[in-house]
Amino acid sequence: MVLAADDLRLDVNGLDYLILAIYFATVLGIGFAARATVRSSVDFFLSGRSLPAWITGLAFLSANLGATEILGMAANGAQYGLMTTHYYWIGAVPAMVFLGIVMMPFYYRSGVHSVPDFLRRRFNPQTQLLNAISFALAQVLIAGINLYALALVMRALLGWPLPVSVVDAAIFVLVYITLGGLSSAIYNEVLQFFVIVAGLLPLVLLGLKKVGGFSGLADKIRESNLGEAGLHTWKDTGFGDSNPMDANWLGLLLGLGFVLSFGYWTTNFAEVQRGLSAKNTTAARMTPIVAAYPKIIIPFVTVVPGMIALVVFPALSEPGADYNNAIPMLMGDLLPNGVLGVALTGLVASFMAGMAANVSGFNTVFTYDIWRPYLKPGRDDAYYLKTGRVITVVGVVGGVFTAFIASQYNNIMAYMQQLFSFFNAPLFATFIVGLLWRKMTPWAGFWGLLMGTASAVTSYALYELGPLKDVYGSELNASFWNAGIAFVVDVVVSIVVSKMTRRTVKPDSELRGLVRGIPSDHPDDSHEGDDRWYRSPVKLGLGALVLSLACYIPFW
Repeated sequence: MVLAADDLRLDVNGLDYLILAIYFATVLGIGFAARATVRSSVDFFLSGRSLPAWITGLAFLSANLGATEILGMAANGAQYGLMTTHYYWIGAVPAMVFLGIVMMPFYYRSGVHSVPDFLRRRFNPQTQLLNAISFALAQVLIAGINLYALALVMRALLGWPLPVSVVDAAIFVLVYITLGGLSSAIYNEVLQFFVIVAGLLPLVLLGLKKVGGFSGLADKIRESNLGEAGLHTWKDTGFGDSNPMDANWLGLLLGLGFVLSFGYWTTNFAEVQRGLSAKNTTAARMTPIVAAYPKIIIPFVTVVPGMIALVVFPALSEPGADYNNAIPMLMGDLLPNGVLGVALTGLVASFMAGMAANVSGFNTVFTYDIWRPYLKPGRDDAYYLKTGRVITVVGVVGGVFTAFIASQYNNIMAYMQQLFSFFNAPLFATFIVGLLWRKMTPWAGFWGLLMGTASAVTSYALYELGPLKDVYGSELNASFWNAGIAFVVDVVVSIVVSKMTRRTVKPDSELRGLVRGIPSDHPDDSHEGDDRWYRSPVKLGLGALVLSLACYIPFW
């Protein structure tokens, strides 16, 4: 029978609770320490733009290493096998390198405080407001996913009902973000990265030992419902071929590898914000590239445990199985006390890192791009600092409610990908056209973004209602096509509206640092004369690309 979430309990003892307590105390201590450094809104929202690349890089990675990464990718590993690695090797690393080499200089040197602020300068206030509202909504929805995942672990740990677990988890995250703002989140994210790896690595090693190593896992995957297809990445992805994802190579390359991936990594302010907190342009460019290298090997501690869970627990092969429970089930089965405490701490750290990134992005955009320019303009800096702390509470409370939306999905990654297709795919189209084409007009930015988003939502509704069920095949594949549709509609509308409003093209003087080929007035602090390879974003970025693509060779 299928294991119900309510039946999942972990056998913890005093040692496990002690390890968790030490971690929680450390996190709160960092929050109180960071509070002393917050003297202005720039300190609270952007860490005073003073952090080195290795800190912002690890924080960039850890901010993404939240609920969707741990529970969601393990769930995908159990459901789709090695095809899940597409989310990393073409669905993350190329876009992270592009962000570092191409996009980050525009963000950093333009002096913007957020992605919507960039859109205001490139287009108009209406585009800024539209993106700020959609981003704020997306961050609250995604924060709910992280809260739900953390509540699942707390319920397995303590037996608490889901509502109690959600509220308690939210309160703790609220405290340390409200105390120290982005600095608190970033320094905790660096700590959380190491805790996450320390927590998940024993789970992988003990799991592999139980199934007979990699060869034993491969044999058991072949005997599972995934079959031989669960051990390949690109095989059987031709049109009409059958594979675990029900996806073809075109949808994977364009939908996931281009639109969804570039849309998320290059325009999602929860990630970009870490780069904007760096101390100079080179550090900002290096931020996503530093993160790209560990990102390549993260599947070892996320996807592999899901595949192990599939062959260890037959219940996960049954229709209606809740794949989100793959990691907690493995923990309860494999880990002795003490090690279980470390793993639990790693899980809790991952969920808190993800939610902290969502909330810190939400409070910055809401305060800077909605509240300050449109609701309460002209106030002093102390007022906006106070507002940011209040809005943090609003974001966390919103996450509590959206956690119950996430609880309706048996694979939270599928839900997450739908959100990305709604919000990130059209935004990337607006960005890339506006960045490369100086004649794109202000209202083209607004209408392209609006119609691109509307087309993705319409496509998803048609899939859910039935007309496109057979065309898309699966909910996950639907998100790839939704993203592609949103991108194409956005680009077409942007071009058409630009032609219709060509007299409103902004002069070059207003586009400095915002369009490729029109240099910024920002002083050059990038130290481009340093030819040492380990300080070159281009060389390190290309190295990450080659390594990422090479990972496909053994698993083609």
